[in-house]
Amino acid sequence: MAVDIKKLIAAINPDVFCSDERDEAGKKLSSKVKQIAKEEGLIKAAEVAKLKEADFLDIVQIKSSKNAFSLTGIKSPIEQHKLVYDAFSQNLEPIYFWILDYVNNNFGGGTEKLIDNFVSSPQSGQFGEMSRRAAILRDDASKQMATVNQILKSILNLIYDLKEFKLRLVYYEELKSDDKMKRESAMLSLKQIWMDNVDIKRQAGSINGLAQQLDFVTIRDAFMAADSLEAVDKLDLNDRVKRILKQRVPEFFRWVKESERELKKRFEIEKTYLKSQVNSVKLYARWVKPALVAARQLEQNLEPTADIVNAFNTSLFRLVLMAKGGSYDPADDVLSGDLPKVFKKMKFRKYTPFTIIEFGFRSAPDRADQRGGYGYRGKAEVVFTSFAMNEDELKLLKKKVEEDDFGDVYKMITGATEESLGQLQGDIEELLGEKDPNKEEGKKKGEDANPFSALFSFFKKEEKKKSGDLEKDGIPKDTEYEKVLRSQALLGSRWTCRKLYDDYKKVHGMPAFPPTMG
Repeated sequence: MAVDIKKLIAAINPDVFCSDERDEAGKKLSSKVKQIAKEEGLIKAAEVAKLKEADFLDIVQIKSSKNAFSLTGIKSPIEQHKLVYDAFSQNLEPIYFWILDYVNNNFGGGTEKLIDNFVSSPQSGQFGEMSRRAAILRDDASKQMATVNQILKSILNLIYDLKEFKLRLVYYEELKSDDKMKRESAMLSLKQIWMDNVDIKRQAGSINGLAQQLDFVTIRDAFMAADSLEAVDKLDLNDRVKRILKQRVPEFFRWVKESERELKKRFEIEKTYLKSQVNSVKLYARWVKPALVAARQLEQNLEPTADIVNAFNTSLFRLVLMAKGGSYDPADDVLSGDLPKVFKKMKFRKYTPFTIIEFGFRSAPDRADQRGGYGYRGKAEVVFTSFAMNEDELKLLKKKVEEDDFGDVYKMITGATEESLGQLQGDIEELLGEKDPNKEEGKKKGEDANPFSALFSFFKKEEKKKSGDLEKDGIPKDTEYEKVLRSQALLGSRWTCRKLYDDYKKVHGMPAFPPTMG
């Protein structure tokens, strides 16, 4: 991810999280961020946003304060702590997994990984290992995608044939219609098809050949007018033309009968084959998806810094976790007397306290075994930052993180194909007779019947019910009551962030804050 996630949070809600510093013209930075977000989008706004500095609040004061309406949390929203390890004798993995396990066991909302990026120096053994693995995965995915393309071509040809058959079968159905006009129209259409595709093989002896080359000027019109063998005798024609028609008319009606049966049989065979090809695409989608996901994860997508020296054996890692504390429940503060009872009855947006945990690792990878495993020793920086956001802000935050990570890749792969593949899926459903009322119910359950969208589904998270464009429409500001809830949620987030930091230091024998926390 190119943008700092803390700055992105500041851009989403500048009033609470963005610094109040002013530029040379006296304009607040938060106002500037709002303007850029409105005109150019949140990612651009995050590039200029600056998070409020964390200030110290006594943890006892936070827990014992009874005046929730003083909005202490909004006035001092950020708790931030930093741990730095610089010991090449220690592995880095225990640091990460201790914090991960602690959060999963003690935070009510669990952990969500937002960012996982790395880069290795070209001289390092890990660089070559990762590059080889990525190349193998890309090659495997490329071969499978080539097979998918061949199947897609086959599907396109089948759809074309089936549409032709379907149009042709309409004539046979209308030939049995009670509507005289439809019967006559279908008969004339089938006669034209028979003359153009069957009788034409006689060349000069065909009806068209006789009319054009041997001056049988009436034979074509007579054939089109004759709707039975008996009708030929009633036509005002010379005997020579009648003899030819008495041979061709019965042949035409036999062709109608046989061609209808064969056309229906071929239609069903090709429809079955189409279904088989569509299932093959679904199967290849399942096979190619893991290879594409793994290849994407093996890409070196962290910008090199001065820490990366080409000749050194060095790797940099950046991981960002969101440790959620569960939705803030005002009922607890009502019970303790911090909030009046009215807060228990009113409906508000949910506010979620959470801690952003940023891991920055600089390591010298050591091959741990012959199978390609590595151990990591070096320097680790861990930054804990507390926040609290409402459900709309959290939804927008996750959306922008995903867009910044995968947006360009997703557009590159699906931009030119998404619309056409969607139309193709509609043709398939129509030809296979799969359009039914149950389809909408299936969509509500989250089922994806489109085999093509499955190829690219790893770029997208599961879509929930749309509630408008939060970035474009803007997130409603907190009401006076919601400000109180956010303040309390921010204080709760500061508490859990401080406790995580203190507990880590205590368990690992480091100096910590005085033991005032329960």
